[in-house]
Amino acid sequence: MIDTSSLAVRRPAWVQEFQAFIMRGNVVDLAVGIIIGAAFTSIVNSLVKDIFTPLIGLIVGGIDFSNIFITLRGQAAPTLAAAQAAGAVTLNIGVFLNAVFQFIIVAFAVFWVVRLLSKLYPKPAPVSSAPPPPAPEVVLLGEIRDLLAERKPA
Repeated sequence: MIDTSSLAVRRPAWVQEFQAFIMRGNVVDLAVGIIIGAAFTSIVNSLVKDIFTPLIGLIVGGIDFSNIFITLRGQAAPTLAAAQAAGAVTLNIGVFLNAVFQFIIVAFAVFWVVRLLSKLYPKPAPVSSAPPPPAPEVVLLGEIRDLLAERKPA
């Protein structure tokens, strides 16, 4: 029979440090924020692509922003997908405009979320830098000291 108690595998010291690092509150909060951000990004992408872009395109005369592009090299095509399928090098202005719209919408949404949270959780009152007034006992002792100093013969 073989004694297996002496064959235990030792964990390196850094494993415990890594485990403590991962379990810190701010790392877990960051991970949750990234996951929620990824989900929020897909919602914003759909909002821009499926709702705002068609509405803006309708307002400006039926322009599909995703098909605004300049062919730099290769055969010109009516749509961006066709140009890319043909292997043309394109400058995708409409795709960039969609990204700008998405950024503005995300920034606007974050602004309102932060504004709402700041109203729900007001900041604590600022701490005054002026020292607090002395306690009544200290004032009384000061008065006694002054009276004794006046009675002292010179």
